[in-house]
Amino acid sequence: MNARFLQHLSRRVCTLFVALGAALVWNVSVAASLDAAAIGKAAGVEAKAQADGVVQIGWSRTDVPVTVDGMQLPPAAGLGSWAAIAPMPGGRAMVMGDTVVFEDEADAAMDAAFAHGLSVTALHNHFFFDQPKVFFMHIEGEGSPEELATDVKAVWDAIKAVRAARPQPADGFGGAMPRPGRLDAEALGKIVGHPAAMYDGVAKIVIGRKGSMHGRPIGASMGLTTWAAFSGSDALAAMDGDFIMAAAEVQPVLHALRKAGIHVVALHNHMTGTQPDFYFTHFWDKGKATDLARGFRAALDAQAAIGKH
Repeated sequence: MNARFLQHLSRRVCTLFVALGAALVWNVSVAASLDAAAIGKAAGVEAKAQADGVVQIGWSRTDVPVTVDGMQLPPAAGLGSWAAIAPMPGGRAMVMGDTVVFEDEADAAMDAAFAHGLSVTALHNHFFFDQPKVFFMHIEGEGSPEELATDVKAVWDAIKAVRAARPQPADGFGGAMPRPGRLDAEALGKIVGHPAAMYDGVAKIVIGRKGSMHGRPIGASMGLTTWAAFSGSDALAAMDGDFIMAAAEVQPVLHALRKAGIHVVALHNHMTGTQPDFYFTHFWDKGKATDLARGFRAALDAQAAIGKH
């Protein structure tokens, strides 16, 4: 190696170490700026600072006894809602967390999250044979540390309000039960903008999408579909279905479904190694078939609007 190259390499190494040292000092100083006491006060619970500067808050679901596989599960064994707040530049912070919800709490929790600027990033189960059924709603967001703590508190308060009104989780959404009858598939297809086909009395709309998985092109036949199935009658139907979404489309679709009063019952992935990364949300609602179709169409329009920006 010549002297000029060694001198250049030495300067690059020194610059790298200076940058790493500055980053370390910055991280420590920013982490130290989080006030656990203020966060805890805003959240209404005890807040604990972690060694890495993250502040954690939690709420154990001791209000409703839960059995899993016939055994009563101690809340410490996986029935805790929590949120972790991490520092960001400029006095801001990010939050992520996991919220325990029973089936009749999910709508209220999700609506509160959206009303306070939080994103919902997953809704799924952790157990089998649990009574009552327990689900977990993951959230994330950015803002000032105290604001984020207040936002999380709003989600937990919404859940507590459901339980205050009804101590035991409900076993259904309520309302009249759809009965088999006539469904106007053509009318539903016109509203949605995609044709509806009849299958054993069910009107179903399927919309395919293209992507790749492990480098191989795939499409609707491999599960890349958004769909809605209508069962019952024109006057009173049930709608269930699934949205396939790229990451940027998840929040707009969820917001549109909830704005239409449609219950979001799951949010998760179905596969790995896809391009782009795909997420899926499952939904359910009951009502007049054309009203349900309009709610589904509103979510489709919200999703399509993302591609226009």
